Amino acid sequence: MGVTWHGNYFRYFEAARCALLDKIAYGYVEMMDSGYSWPIVDTRVKFVRPTVFQQRILVVASLEEYENRLKIGYVVTDMETGERVTKGYTIQVAVENDTTELCFVSPPVLIEKVHAANS
Repeated sequence: MGVTWHGNYFRYFEAARCALLDKIAYGYVEMMDSGYSWPIVDTRVKFVRPTVFQQRILVVASLEEYENRLKIGYVVTDMETGERVTKGYTIQVAVENDTTELCFVSPPVLIEKVHAANS
């Protein structure tokens, strides 16, 4: 069809999300080691403009919420023009590894990591 397959955007989001979580020293390995997994429970993608094969893009992830859930926003821009082509978000919730219980607030370890990264 001449445009990027829509499912690829989730791969782009995943790469940006991992980079963001690594910046606050709470990537997936650290999450599991702290006793929590963080499944994605909701996501949204808004396609503003199509991208095409070999188009260079920049994906920026930002932490939008973290006190009760982890909401990460994404903006995808064309590297040449700076034009926004896609935006979206993912929502993750904490689940205790030992009990598989859903946490209704984020565990203290996440709050501490976010505050430490912003200091």
